[in-house]
Amino acid sequence: MKDLYVSFLCLAALAGGVHLPAQGNIRPDSIPQPHAAGKLDSIQNIREVVIVGSPVIPKYREVIPAQVLKDADLQRLNSLSVADAIRYFAGVQLKDYGGVGGLKTVNIRSMGTNHMAVFYDGIQLGNAQNGQVDLGRFSLDDVEEISLYNGQKSDIFQSARDFGASGTIYITTRRPRFEEGKRANFKATLKSGSFGLINPSMRYEYKISDAVSSSFSGEWTNATGRYKFRYRRRNTLGEIAYDTTAYRQNGDINATRMEAGLHGKMADGQWTVRAYTYNSERGIPGAIVNNVFRHGERLWDTNSFIQGTLTNLWTKRFRSLFNAKYAADYTHYENQDAKLIQTKNTYKQKELYLSCANLFNILEHWEVSLAYDFQWNTLDATFYLPTESDGTFPYPTRYTHMAALATAFEWGRLKMQASVLGYFVHEKVKRFEARPDKAVATPAFFGSWRLLKRQDLFLRAFYKRMFRMPTFNDLYYTDMGNAFLKPEYAEQCNVGVKYTRNFRETPLLRTIDVSVDAYYNRITDKIIAYPKGQQFRWTMLNLGKVEIKGVDALLNMIFSLGKLELTTRLQYTYQQAIDVTNPTDTYYRDQIPYIPWHSGSAIVALFYKGWGLNYSFIYTGERYNQQENIPRNHTQPWYTSDLSLQKSFRIRSRTLKASAEINNLFGQDYDVVLNYPMPKTNVRFVLSVEL
Repeated sequence: MKDLYVSFLCLAALAGGVHLPAQGNIRPDSIPQPHAAGKLDSIQNIREVVIVGSPVIPKYREVIPAQVLKDADLQRLNSLSVADAIRYFAGVQLKDYGGVGGLKTVNIRSMGTNHMAVFYDGIQLGNAQNGQVDLGRFSLDDVEEISLYNGQKSDIFQSARDFGASGTIYITTRRPRFEEGKRANFKATLKSGSFGLINPSMRYEYKISDAVSSSFSGEWTNATGRYKFRYRRRNTLGEIAYDTTAYRQNGDINATRMEAGLHGKMADGQWTVRAYTYNSERGIPGAIVNNVFRHGERLWDTNSFIQGTLTNLWTKRFRSLFNAKYAADYTHYENQDAKLIQTKNTYKQKELYLSCANLFNILEHWEVSLAYDFQWNTLDATFYLPTESDGTFPYPTRYTHMAALATAFEWGRLKMQASVLGYFVHEKVKRFEARPDKAVATPAFFGSWRLLKRQDLFLRAFYKRMFRMPTFNDLYYTDMGNAFLKPEYAEQCNVGVKYTRNFRETPLLRTIDVSVDAYYNRITDKIIAYPKGQQFRWTMLNLGKVEIKGVDALLNMIFSLGKLELTTRLQYTYQQAIDVTNPTDTYYRDQIPYIPWHSGSAIVALFYKGWGLNYSFIYTGERYNQQENIPRNHTQPWYTSDLSLQKSFRIRSRTLKASAEINNLFGQDYDVVLNYPMPKTNVRFVLSVEL
């Protein structure tokens, strides 16, 4: 009888193009009503059927919606890597050291890079050495969606590690999909442009069976990184000390990326295994100081991991999630500049990660989850020059245990989530003294209230307390580590409102999505990294206490007139992030370095019959590059405008797409990080074919 009922729904969906209810929760009122008598007797144009949901995925109680860039959005942006796309999220500051191969890290709501966790297909990208993930090494060619959550994802069916950050970025790669009768997909892309850029890539998918499919992708990136810039600096009297136009030196990159995946479905679950490797050799152009434009720093790195995830529904009320990962990172750094300390070092870090999460449905609208994670990290180093020796390196090993208990329930228009994360850290070192064991419990509370019963108007709020240990670099690195660093704590409070509506009756406006969030963050014993003459090495210190007050505002709209479609995406961020450590300090209540008071972005895209015209604008207001907010440390605002034109062609079973991009359209001179000049006007061309 149940099979007959489901068959009826499928037939109704074919006739009406409806969405089937997810998870088998079929209610009588969800059955599509038949069309007028006699209509089905004629020939019908059957619309696409979208079946949403799977029995292995729990009911998703979204409390704090994410900022999301989907596949179509990513294709429209003038973005080469994940880092370029993330610039368009509210509340995010991207540190970019310039060029194709420059280091790119992200900071959320002024709390620092280490409070932002980056997940790749559901498993966190780790770096125990310095806690920073270079987002520039992740291409958009394989990415299907990028999501940003403040606090944590509104899904308690996740690993304990997902609860362990103040903000999270989820990078979701493409999962193979095949048209009926097709067993293979192939896509090839070629990107070329300024600074000697050549970037060919390919992706191949093969359907092994109805339950198992495979994917393979690879790309090569090569660029000279040589671009023109203007360097102008003033002395303490405000007089111009340097005003020079030159070319960026030692900014070349030669990199390859390869990924392979297996994707499988079971009767009550699904699984994925993915292998990833990234190899690069690049120059580190360094900071432009006192008219010195050339540096002798080189970096070789290999980042590899293999990871797997499995979800399974054991009963109608109980399901489990298993994650496993092994990663090995190799970094070789050389500095042969005669004016600096000559260095030739190699660093190797390894990571083993295991996770098990379980979710139980107590009632239809009440869920409880329990997750446990174990992580092992180790760092080795080899020194080739007499300026440093193995006797000064402690060879640390860290054992981390995380356990998370969470619950979520829904009562009418109210949605609530609560969680507590237990964090246990033990370290060993071969030399010197290891940091003492650390055990901390951090809570989080999330709530959402639908203000109007029949309108998508929501009031939301959350509170979260977070903790992070100093990284290996923070604690143990020669010439930069600080073994006396204290752990860093963060408290987050957020209140916001969100309104979403789809208009079917209006001839022009189709969708509007607007949200405004006000937040207060407090950081205790904030750990700050300052460049120490070289991009690869840093000086660490506890800044003390920082108070952060801010507002994020977003507005998305879609307009449609016949075959013409216009989409707009606007975001604005205000942040006051001040040092409140000691009233006697000269920088007391000053804005902390590199945090602008005002920033924002705008995207306007126009589409018509396969053509696409996209304009994007990014603005970063005035900042200070040191702790003291004095004229000497002031950094001017900057903005960029990017423009792209795209055209898609369909030739039989092949899809061709060509695009031309102009970045920094008005050729502005600007620095994201002081003394690391960014490129002026540059172009890029993209050609892709899908079979």
